[in-house]
Amino acid sequence: MTKKEIVRTISEEIGLTQLKTKEIVQKTFDAIVETLVEDRRIELRNFGVFEVKKRAARKARNPRTGEKVEVAEKFVVTFKPGKEMEERVRELERRAAEEAAALRAQQAAASNNLSSNEQASYVDADAAQPAPRTTPPDYPGYDRPASDAAMNDSASEHPPGTGL
Repeated sequence: MTKKEIVRTISEEIGLTQLKTKEIVQKTFDAIVETLVEDRRIELRNFGVFEVKKRAARKARNPRTGEKVEVAEKFVVTFKPGKEMEERVRELERRAAEEAAALRAQQAAASNNLSSNEQASYVDADAAQPAPRTTPPDYPGYDRPASDAAMNDSASEHPPGTGL
């Protein structure tokens, strides 16, 4: 979801213009950033905690060259979701797992409910398929690999690609 979509949704829900809603949303984001810069922490109940932390200097490796490089210490923003957000995401995971289990059960039931005629027709359809070619086709312009020519004495009598 983009900021524009957030603005559109909020403006529809509360009846403000998108322009006024965009201004409010932007002021909210600006306040969060300003608080992080000044206080290094902002806690939004039922949402989560943003915090500025210092990441220590470290040694890393350039993936292209394999060369070791020094990475300087830096400040990074971290986010720890609140309880309500965690619970809602876990609920989403539970629903996805339940849907997957239901789909697997439905597929298993469908495969078990095939009549013997249906099962036989699947077997017959598979049996009706021609066997895959184990030798290359003989047609003009096809140069038979040397290993094939060595196994076939008559291949040396005729030029390659003649099919004879």
